[in-house]
Amino acid sequence: MAAWSDLTNDVLEHITSFLAFPDHYRFGAVCKNWRSVSKQRRYPPAPQLPWLVLEEEKETRKRKFYSLSDGKHYSIEIPELHGRYICGSSHGWLFAVDIKINGILVNPFTRECYELPPFPAFSDMTDVTTLVEQLPSDYTEGPRNATFEEMRIKIVFKAILSHDPMERSDFTAMIMFGYKRTPAFWRPGDLCWTVVDGTKGSMEDIVYFKGSFYVLSPSNKVSVMDFESKPKLIEVIGPRIDIESCPFERYLIDFNGNLLLIKRFCKYDDDDDDDDDDDDEEEEEEEEEEEEEEEEEEEEEEEEELIVTVGFDVMEPNLEENILFERSDIDDFALFLGRNSSIYVNSSHFPKCKRNGIYFTHSTRSFSPDKFGCHDLGIFDMTNKTISKFYPVEVFHPLVGSPVWFTPNPW
Repeated sequence: MAAWSDLTNDVLEHITSFLAFPDHYRFGAVCKNWRSVSKQRRYPPAPQLPWLVLEEEKETRKRKFYSLSDGKHYSIEIPELHGRYICGSSHGWLFAVDIKINGILVNPFTRECYELPPFPAFSDMTDVTTLVEQLPSDYTEGPRNATFEEMRIKIVFKAILSHDPMERSDFTAMIMFGYKRTPAFWRPGDLCWTVVDGTKGSMEDIVYFKGSFYVLSPSNKVSVMDFESKPKLIEVIGPRIDIESCPFERYLIDFNGNLLLIKRFCKYDDDDDDDDDDDDEEEEEEEEEEEEEEEEEEEEEEEEELIVTVGFDVMEPNLEENILFERSDIDDFALFLGRNSSIYVNSSHFPKCKRNGIYFTHSTRSFSPDKFGCHDLGIFDMTNKTISKFYPVEVFHPLVGSPVWFTPNPW
């Protein structure tokens, strides 16, 4: 019987094509030859469920990840991510920003890295005061005495790629930055980001779909990026505002060759509100309320209520007929929403993946995740319209920074 060490590289490479990422990672740690084989790209990686990129461990500075497939946490030493906030993921790469608002694009497992130019409108920023001064006068999402850590969370709302940089060197990186979520792009060799003209008001989301970048406005208007001469947006689906159901957040998704527009609905968490039917207790409460009325009013002004997700609607734009129609399900698939580029999987390939489900992370609109925690993680079941948790309760804690979905790319 032949020994494992006698297997040819062709056979070993074929074996790696069936390995989930943790096993692929372990495979490369066996010996130098297997490590070399694990880095070959002759076969596409095995289908896998995405991971969550979590916070950095304070003592070890290792980056924490959570795998949906095995329900385990992994702490991995990635020096490039030390002290950096993750603001996007795409094709197995992470966009990360440090405390000085310097950005990088990195594959955390191959250690390939691109230094990004200063982000538009913030290239000359030296301290948080400068950033606060750039807030519009009617901005109410967060306090004007915010910390730098809180403010940098709002610098880049989302960042995606057109292609895997290891497959195509002419890829394009696209971000939505600032308080209006203005789109801008960068390509390798560019000295700065190029801001896209034609944006009116804030943008909701951006996606790379069938060779083009599409941008979504709050009124459900979908525009396509035109890179000819001076980059601009061209409207492909006009405004359609649903007055009766105003969503908290919207997403554009490349779903199995179709473009989806997903609306997320949230509410203020009122789980702590109690009803008391006892008259005596009601009188006592009224007296206490009168005595502390001023103090409570002041606290209410300063207090930020927690927001929780209650449901999603899935729409499918028809780009040719300029209309939107609603979908009741996504069949055997599961979607993953957040700061990541489009991620969907066939749930039938993964026993632990919920069919017809939408996995979501904490909303990017929450201003102070370091103060209130990123508590709003769950799965929306499109079949019965219920929400459940995917993050294990026994190890859950308020996460620092909004977790980001990420598909590990070993190459």
